[in-house]
Amino acid sequence: MSTLKVAIIGCGTIASAAHIKSYLANEGAEIKYFCDIIQSKAEQAVAEYGCGIAISDYKVALEDPEVDAVSICTPNHVHASISIDCMRAGKHVLCEKPAARTYEEALEMQKVQHETGVTLNIGVVNRFNTSVNHIKRMIENGELGEVYHVYVSFRGHRSIPGLGGAFTTKAIAGGGALIDWGVHFLDIVMYCTGDPEPQTVSGQAFCKLGVDMPNYAYESMWAGPPKYDGTYDVDDFVTAMIRTAGPTISMNGAWAQNIGEKEMYIDFLGDKAGVRLQYGSNFKVYSAKDGMLLETSPTFRSVDMFQAEIDGFLSCIRTGEKLPSHIDTVILSSKIIQGIYDSSDAKREITY
Repeated sequence: MSTLKVAIIGCGTIASAAHIKSYLANEGAEIKYFCDIIQSKAEQAVAEYGCGIAISDYKVALEDPEVDAVSICTPNHVHASISIDCMRAGKHVLCEKPAARTYEEALEMQKVQHETGVTLNIGVVNRFNTSVNHIKRMIENGELGEVYHVYVSFRGHRSIPGLGGAFTTKAIAGGGALIDWGVHFLDIVMYCTGDPEPQTVSGQAFCKLGVDMPNYAYESMWAGPPKYDGTYDVDDFVTAMIRTAGPTISMNGAWAQNIGEKEMYIDFLGDKAGVRLQYGSNFKVYSAKDGMLLETSPTFRSVDMFQAEIDGFLSCIRTGEKLPSHIDTVILSSKIIQGIYDSSDAKREITY
C-alpha cells in the first residue's frame, strides 16, 4: 500500500487536537506540509511532531505533485475558497465543519467536487461516533418504530467562545451557536434518520448576551481571551422547527443563556421506543412491554471518532467509496442552517 502524503492547512486547535494525531497514527499516511498564515504556528507543528515542512501559503502544497490530500482546519470564511482551490489542483479534501458560511458557498463546493471527481468530505465527525451509529442501526432496524419527532438541545450557560474574535464575527464564522454547535447536533439527527429532505424551516436567532462585551460575565471562554475592541454580531441563542420528509425536528441552542444549566442531548421519539443521546457520550432507551415501562442503558466499546474519520477519509481516497460525510449528504445540513437564518431574518417560514 502506497503512502498518502497530506497537507494540514490551519494549525489551530482542531488540527492539533484531532487531525494531526490521527494522521500520524495511520501507517498509510505521511504529513508533508504544515501550513498556517502565522508561519510560527506551522514551524511549531514541525518541531512538535518531528515531520513535515512549515509553509504559510497553502498553494505551495497544491503545486507539489506528491501531495494527495489536505485537511482544511481554518476559520469558516475560507473553507469554500481553499477547498475549491485544492480540488481544482487535484487534491482530495477533508474540510472541517461547517462546510461553509452559507448554503450558496457549500453549493459551489459541491459543484466543483462534481466537476473534478476528487473526494470532498466534511468534518461532521459524529457520523463516526459509536453511540450515534448504534442509534442509527436501531432506527433502521425498526426498534424505535416510526421516529416521528426529534428534539435537540445544545444549551450552555455563559460559554461564548473568543468574545470579539473570529467566532463572534459573522463575516468570518457565518453565524454563532447554530453554525458552531448546532451543525453537529443537526447532522446527527439527519444521519440517524436517513438524511431526509427538508420541507419547511421556521426559526429565530438571537444576538443578546454578548452584545455589551465589556459587561459580559462568563464561566468559560475556550477560544478566548476576549477582544473588547472586536465584533459581536452572531447568534448566542437559536430556536427552530424543521419539517422533513421524515421526522419533524425542533431545537433550542445557546452559547449563552441566563439559565445555569448545560443541556447537550438529542431525543429520538418513536412510537415503539425513544432514545436520549447525551452528546459525546452514551444513550438510554425507553420503551414499554407487557404493561412494564423499561429503561435500558447499553454499554459498549467506543472507537475514537476522529481516528475513524481520518482512517475513513484515507481509505475512500484509495477505494473511491462515498462516505456518509461526503458533501452530497452533508449539504442538507447547510441547507437547513441557511433556512433557519433566512427565516429569522425574514420573520417567516421558509418553504423548499
